[in-house]
Amino acid sequence: MPLLIFARLLSSIASLAVLYGAGYLLWSWYDGDVYITATDTLERTREDWRLVLGVALIAFSFLGRFVIVPLLGRPDTAETRLDLQRAAGDILDTPTGASLYVEQHGDRSKPTILFTHGWGLDSTIWQYAKRDLSSDFHLVFWDLPGLGKSKAGADHRFDPTRFSLELDAVMEFIGSRGVVLVGHSVGGMTIQTLVRDAPDRVRSRVAGIVLLNTTFTNPIDTVFGAIVFKALRWPLIEPMLFLTSMLQPLAWLDAWRAYLSGSAHIANRVQFGRKVTRSQLNAVTLLGTRNPQGVLAQGNLGMFRWDASEAMKGYDGPVLIIGGRVDLATKIEASRTIASDAPRARLIEVDDVNHNGFLENALAYNKAIIDFVKGLPKRDPSEERHDKIHVIPVAELAVRK
Repeated sequence: MPLLIFARLLSSIASLAVLYGAGYLLWSWYDGDVYITATDTLERTREDWRLVLGVALIAFSFLGRFVIVPLLGRPDTAETRLDLQRAAGDILDTPTGASLYVEQHGDRSKPTILFTHGWGLDSTIWQYAKRDLSSDFHLVFWDLPGLGKSKAGADHRFDPTRFSLELDAVMEFIGSRGVVLVGHSVGGMTIQTLVRDAPDRVRSRVAGIVLLNTTFTNPIDTVFGAIVFKALRWPLIEPMLFLTSMLQPLAWLDAWRAYLSGSAHIANRVQFGRKVTRSQLNAVTLLGTRNPQGVLAQGNLGMFRWDASEAMKGYDGPVLIIGGRVDLATKIEASRTIASDAPRARLIEVDDVNHNGFLENALAYNKAIIDFVKGLPKRDPSEERHDKIHVIPVAELAVRK
């Protein structure tokens, strides 16, 4: 998302300045000042404050997150722990060349909800959904190609159009009919693309759609401060993303430096409102760090060339749209536009949450999803099948123009 890209750039420059400042202080301390004494001998003096400050700044550059995170988030009552969220999953090989990690929770005889996460994250981010929904529903989570445990093909294109093909493959894989699709951010964009490009398959397989903090077009058009980002797109943002993709090893090192220093946490803070906790902020930042930076850059470039305006006009099923009133990455106006297009849409606007509202106010988001799914018409159980299909006909997933 353009806001996060720009925030990361500014915070990275600031943290690099701190690191370079530390280097200068240490060098100037070592070099010292040389003068000639009354006896015509050369002596060197060093100012110890330069050494102390330089060492302190070096330490801050690699340990700063322990200081910064407590300043940016509230204390946790239930810590978000990404590494504890993985269960035994399956690897699905698709005709697009991707190998997708798919994880299932709950009773498979119950209504199925399929979750698609936002860009830069992976399926571990749905911790609260697993906690609140797994007793009543069959939950399916997957990692987008190139993120988490999913692998992309050699010539994979990272954009919502290609992701929609892989979402279609996951639906085929789990075999459930009457599935409810839930997507956050680029996950919501992926669902809208599937509605646009494969309306018949959506109509036959999908019982309802839930879109969380997403947009219907190039996110530069619906971000806070869009006029600034449009002006910066070609001279700054796109060249920076191309360089990140080309210089993946250097980008990886810089991403971890930014994470350790806390500057990455400062950047990610722009996607949260007042209620963010420290572990939520760290979880999102950690995922955005350990996922390949080149892949993230290519995905952002792909989103800049995407549009599904009015796609939801062609879907006559029930739609729940949840947006944050202080969402800076995809402003609430984007959710309102989607809601006005979809014939059977309901829009919920949540106060005081930003782009990652499903974390900040998980209770409100998950309750709305539970009520939505339980309110859907019951399907004939004979229509359900839960066999796993590992080979999907290429014709089913041909790239749609």
